[in-house]
Amino acid sequence: MVRSLVDLLTEHASHHPDRTAYRYLVSGDTDGEIQEISYGRLADRARAIAAWLQERGLAGARAVLLYPPGPEFISGYLGCLAAGVVAVPGVPPQGRAQNHRALIRMKRLVADAEAKVILGGREVITALSGMAEHLPELADITRVATEDIPDEAAASWREPDLTADSVAFLQYTSGSTSAPRGVMVTHGNLLDNERVITERMGHTPDAIAEHGHEMFVSWLPVYHDMGLIGPVLNTVYLGVTATLFSPLHFLQQPQRWLTAISRYRPHTSGGPNFAYELCLKHAGPRLLDELDLSSWKVAFNGAEPVRAATLRRFADTFAPAGFRHQALYPCYGLAEATLMVTGSTVHTPPTLLQAAETGPHAGQSDAAAVSSGRPGPDVTVAIADPERCEELPEGETGEIWVRGASVAKGYWRNALATRDTFRATLTGHDGRFLRTGDLGFLRDGELFVTGRLKDLIVIDGRNHYPQDLELTAEMAHPALRPGCTAAFSVDGEATDDGEPRGDGAADGEQAVVVAEIAMDAVSEAEKIIDVIRSGTGEAHGLSLRDVVLVRPGTIPKTSSGKIQRHATRAAYLNGTLDVVDAPAPS
Repeated sequence: MVRSLVDLLTEHASHHPDRTAYRYLVSGDTDGEIQEISYGRLADRARAIAAWLQERGLAGARAVLLYPPGPEFISGYLGCLAAGVVAVPGVPPQGRAQNHRALIRMKRLVADAEAKVILGGREVITALSGMAEHLPELADITRVATEDIPDEAAASWREPDLTADSVAFLQYTSGSTSAPRGVMVTHGNLLDNERVITERMGHTPDAIAEHGHEMFVSWLPVYHDMGLIGPVLNTVYLGVTATLFSPLHFLQQPQRWLTAISRYRPHTSGGPNFAYELCLKHAGPRLLDELDLSSWKVAFNGAEPVRAATLRRFADTFAPAGFRHQALYPCYGLAEATLMVTGSTVHTPPTLLQAAETGPHAGQSDAAAVSSGRPGPDVTVAIADPERCEELPEGETGEIWVRGASVAKGYWRNALATRDTFRATLTGHDGRFLRTGDLGFLRDGELFVTGRLKDLIVIDGRNHYPQDLELTAEMAHPALRPGCTAAFSVDGEATDDGEPRGDGAADGEQAVVVAEIAMDAVSEAEKIIDVIRSGTGEAHGLSLRDVVLVRPGTIPKTSSGKIQRHATRAAYLNGTLDVVDAPAPS
């Protein structure tokens, strides 16, 4: 009986030790340096790290993982699982721009998880040692560069006493609407969600054979649930091969993603909606001539609102390179459900509903609603009235509730939040449900996600989803950066200084849009503000209280790249946004 991913790793290492498990593109380029690790080597490294942890009596303790992208993170993560140690993936401090933010997040993780050890790459561990005098939180915590743990240590590894209910790792949520919380994901949760991913994404033995075991290409952050549970862990679950590279290298040159897909011809690859938009920006004739995307069967799109226009433009633009419209694969998931909840049907185009088809209860958006597919096997999705805790009829928008073996154990050291989020009861249903905090509706068994419950903007009794306002604003002018706009509401009566902002009414909730603008377009700031206002009024019948243009890279985002609307709202009210001022007329 398979009790954990460690059992499957052992099985793969025994049956095909020389098969490549992970291929890492060091520079992000297919013709650059490449690191590979086989299943045999991966099992040896995981056992060596596990034995090192066991010898120090750390079974059951929490280990924070601070690695740059690459195979060493995977060895460290699987080493924790093989030792019965609870892994806590974190973001390593790197570069001046992210150093402060990463340090703050790291300190929070170490403190909240009550970590006993930090595992990382040599550079990270060396850097932390240099910061020790400024970080008293690290004084009593063992730090080790796992590359320095000798292979010979594997000989003393002892199989841990694991059950399905044993906590495998803490996945800290991205904190888009609240402070990050550690989701307790058990070994049983992991195995079940890998089963769901496998079924929903069509990772059948025939598909694996057809692709010569080349199943994934991914640049997604491995410390985030989408990058970890999907491409990284489904690889070891199936015993296949994944090609990985750094998110930074993708952002620097988005075409690297498509080039890697063309070179290694995987079955599955994907990312948030913004990733497809970035590729569209770099889709010149020369790139299209060089690509062959015909092997790409599942182009998953999740973690942020999926735009119908993005799907259409991506399919049309890359069709000459062999991309098939049927490969587009919107999906929905969250850390509290390990990862995947719903996914599209393989080899079938995604379902789109125009605004007129969504019905009066599905929101006020004029954009097409995109289906995130159907629930995985043995996963129950219900749409509930969040106040009455009663199921709503098909087509009506409410809170998305989920039940199934993938739903995590709860939040680490937070019994109250666990009870409120993971222990909900729904009239007419047996068992407990997970309250996702997301809004959506069901139609013909498919889930349409419409927004976040806490982000919903209600003005004059009408619901406005912030992502719809953000999309309208971004489409108003090409100088506005895609995926870098925040819409939220404020009380019209006062701000911190007691003065109303903008030209809206003086009372009631009013909408504000904050958008990042390219610096070479600052001279057009006033014009851009005007077109955002007029576009929002025309599309949504909404008068904006304020439109604020800010410098690139200054809108707060989570570790996974989601807009932090609440943090942006707080900065707006506090007057701490990095506002771009249009030059005075000469």
